[in-house]
Amino acid sequence: MHTLTIKTHRKDIIYPVPHFYILNKGLNSGKPLLNPCPNCFVILCNNEDEKEQLYWLCVGLWQSKTYHPFLRGSVIPFVNLSDVNSCISQAYKEAKESFVGFQKSIKTLRSLEELERQYKQNSKLIQDAKRVVFYRYMK
Repeated sequence: MHTLTIKTHRKDIIYPVPHFYILNKGLNSGKPLLNPCPNCFVILCNNEDEKEQLYWLCVGLWQSKTYHPFLRGSVIPFVNLSDVNSCISQAYKEAKESFVGFQKSIKTLRSLEELERQYKQNSKLIQDAKRVVFYRYMK
């Protein structure tokens, strides 16, 4: 395994390798992002497969609130780059050791994300239907 490359994102830098971002401030610290924001780290990967594995690993770490014990700051909590690096490195090492179970976990997370997306879409349609019910009386 190569060393994991996590850096503080700077808005002027373009990354030529596959990468994704991790939010580093607020109560959602550790949340993986596909698009950058002002307060994030960037994880640089060797290839798309590694990016996909690391991205879903980070989703799992964020969902399980792994970073909460590392939050610092009294007004706006944040996580330290070294804490994020050590958490992800340790989890990635363990995921590589039990690769089949990790792949099953990724598949489960993907299906749950899709289900959540469908529920949100259905909820939006229900809200629209509620709005339309009395719309004709309000003209």
